[in-house]
Amino acid sequence: MTQISLTFPDGNARSYDAGVTPAEVAASIATSLAKKAISATVDGQHWDLAWPIEADASIAINTLKDNDAEALELIRHDCAHIMARAVQEIWPDVKVTIGPVIEHGWYYDFDRSEPFTPEDLGLIEKKMKEIINLRDPVRTEVWERDVAVNYYEDRGEPYKVELIESIPGDEPLRMYWHGEWQDLCRGPHLQHTGQVPADAFKLMNVAGAYWRGDSDRQMLQRIYGVAFKNKEDLKAHLNFLEEAEKRDHRKLGREMALYHMQEEAPGQVFWHPNGWTIYSQLQDYMRRKQRAGGYVEVNTPQVVDRKLWEKSGHWDKYQENMFIVEVDEDHAREKAVNALKPMNCPCHVQVFNQGLKSYRDLPLRMAEFGSCSRYEPSGALHGIMRVRGFTQDDGHIFCTDDQITSETKIFIDFLSEVYSDLGFDNWTIKLSTRPEKRIGSDETWDEMEKALGDACRAAGHDFEILEGEGAFYGPKLEFTLTDAIGRNWQCGTLQVDANLPERLEANYIGADGEKHRPVMLHRATLGSFERFIGILIEEHSGKLPYWIAPRQVVVAAIVTDANDYCLEVVEKLRAAGIRAEADLRNEKINYKVREHSVAKVPVILACGKKEVEDNSVTVRRLGEKQTKVQSLDEIVTSLKAEATPPDLR
Repeated sequence: MTQISLTFPDGNARSYDAGVTPAEVAASIATSLAKKAISATVDGQHWDLAWPIEADASIAINTLKDNDAEALELIRHDCAHIMARAVQEIWPDVKVTIGPVIEHGWYYDFDRSEPFTPEDLGLIEKKMKEIINLRDPVRTEVWERDVAVNYYEDRGEPYKVELIESIPGDEPLRMYWHGEWQDLCRGPHLQHTGQVPADAFKLMNVAGAYWRGDSDRQMLQRIYGVAFKNKEDLKAHLNFLEEAEKRDHRKLGREMALYHMQEEAPGQVFWHPNGWTIYSQLQDYMRRKQRAGGYVEVNTPQVVDRKLWEKSGHWDKYQENMFIVEVDEDHAREKAVNALKPMNCPCHVQVFNQGLKSYRDLPLRMAEFGSCSRYEPSGALHGIMRVRGFTQDDGHIFCTDDQITSETKIFIDFLSEVYSDLGFDNWTIKLSTRPEKRIGSDETWDEMEKALGDACRAAGHDFEILEGEGAFYGPKLEFTLTDAIGRNWQCGTLQVDANLPERLEANYIGADGEKHRPVMLHRATLGSFERFIGILIEEHSGKLPYWIAPRQVVVAAIVTDANDYCLEVVEKLRAAGIRAEADLRNEKINYKVREHSVAKVPVILACGKKEVEDNSVTVRRLGEKQTKVQSLDEIVTSLKAEATPPDLR
């Protein structure tokens, strides 16, 4: 028998017969390890305990106590199989398809004539726990294709037959049994069903899903579940979901009367007065910041002839995401083909190209609140976070190679100020480097990547490197916010691009009197206004910073005799630049307070007979139980200071 050498994490090596399995290796070390083992890592690859090892390798035996990523992957993958087994044990006529691991859990798609109900999910969970408690062994075999096809055809599982046909011929067909129930799977899996923590998973919901994502194919039912290593982690995750649901911008958007969306304009926003106030305040703030940062603001057309998109390269690479507009120009033989702009970059180069530019004009910082349109599949749309019509705080910096580092550093400082003003102090930078398919020399890429890294360090920020994730024409920086409940949102970007100026023939006259190509830095701070406002709403649970809140003050009458005084208070607040309104309805004050609190109005000023006599107001701030009586002049002065945007303080 051929001998192989396996090297362990401590550096020691042992000899084994070729074909030894990690389970056998674990047993050779200690019986206790063999019982606790869940998988192995062989030469850096996640390895099933039952897979044979045929050559010298490094090996580590994994248990539930370590290797979080591998342990969670196995738990979630086994949960998918156990759930499918449970479904078929309860409803034997149900056909199974696929069940991959996803973030926090898994899903499995089923073909069933009747819809699953919430009560069904409870039945499935109960059956899953029974299967886990059986501690049924998990075993695997590699089958020939014709044997596997015949097996599934005999059992009336057409989806598995189709999956086999799509698997490359050189890939082994692994068949896994969890007790007597079997599935086609790449693996790896746990040793037995009892290794899944029975108190650390939960079935979440059911959704529709087309087979293989094709709307012309069978509609299936997808059951989602989450799973963790212990019940404490599960509880923490469920608490997180509960908090996220409370903060959902779609729910808060309704309660605060910010916007609505309807089927006649999918993926586009109907902004209501309150929502548009937030939008306008944010845009005004960004306009002032950009003007102070040396940007010139432009505005470019929304409908542009395909010729420009062909020249820029977007027609070939991005056409499927563009809205095409055909126009019969003067009854010409062929209709003119235009597109709603999905981005602003080519149009900004057209502005740059008007008139002769000198090296003395660089860097030229150009900004636009550019309205863009992109086709997003209907299933990908999500409130105002993922839309088809949006406005970017877009900017392009035309500069020389030598200015990349300094301009990037200036932008990072600019972005840092904006995020801080908006309440985001926790954010990170990722540097995406050269992809395998790219243009330009290695020397040029070395220089561009170094310039971005140097800029981050000069701005005092660490960064993570994302190998190979840059665009084909240049590296980029991604700025990711972490919100109040730990979610990450990629918002800001800075992309180095020497390709588009080349394609669109942008030039400047250098100190040597010759023409040179500028470098173009694509940059955005907030990204899409729509998406960022959604993030802002969820970050603050609707309790927006006072200066940006759409309804800053409601002056509520306690008795009708105070109505005239309430109107005087509103007038004085508005004169001070505060967004105020009166509530003179014949309703109890507690009702008014409750209603305006749900709508996240930051300050409610209650006025009754005593307040009229004393020229005062009773102040109730959102989230505070205690009220406070203040003179009218005092509260106006205080609220005026709070209402001043941070860049104007």
